[in-house]
Amino acid sequence: VRGQGGEVTVALVAKAILHNSLGQYGEALEACAAAAQFDDTGYYGYVLVEMIEAATRCGEGQIAADALARLTQRAEASRTDTALGLAARSAALVAGDDPSAEAHYQLAISLLEHGYALYAVRTRLVYGEWLRRVRRRRDARVELRIAYDSFAAMGVEGFADRARRELTVAGETVNTGPAGRAVELTAQESHIAQLARSGHTTSEIAGQLFLSPRTVEWHLSRIFAKLGIASRRDLRNVDFDSAP
Repeated sequence: VRGQGGEVTVALVAKAILHNSLGQYGEALEACAAAAQFDDTGYYGYVLVEMIEAATRCGEGQIAADALARLTQRAEASRTDTALGLAARSAALVAGDDPSAEAHYQLAISLLEHGYALYAVRTRLVYGEWLRRVRRRRDARVELRIAYDSFAAMGVEGFADRARRELTVAGETVNTGPAGRAVELTAQESHIAQLARSGHTTSEIAGQLFLSPRTVEWHLSRIFAKLGIASRRDLRNVDFDSAP
């Protein structure tokens, strides 16, 4: 549409995200293909991100690889954490079940979790799905639980349902009660939350409390869900003296 490429791209990217959240990957790929013609807009990188997720799930490896090459080129040009994180996430998806995917997933999470919470959580979802496929069910449940609790707190129902289904397959029962319900933090959760709010990294918190980093991440996901927030950044606005 002449003069309306940006608006059309936003609408198509939103459509692709919706279809990816629902596991309707063919429809997501169609939306991305339509949006790809507007490659001069500021949203083109997100078109490629959604295209890669959809294409890998549809078995369209060449489409995914071509899109990854374009996305990587853009990420290396901008060098922002978000761009590099999305490129790493996409590289992990293209790697499929190869062991090399894990390092890409972990890099993506570390780059995205402080800047783009939704894509950080979406990365945990696909990482958890990957862990389940390679038969690491216990590790998968940790990532999928973080993803489910975070999506539920954000109110992102499509992705929350997808994470819930994966958790069930991984062997964990999910309580689908109201997300973010006001419930009291345990003493340990309160301690972890305040350390995170003070800027301590997951590894630093783990070291102080003699926990594994994965256990700290699991606790943080529960804290976010209880407080109805989506990321560490939101902890700045929590009054722990009066929090439920």
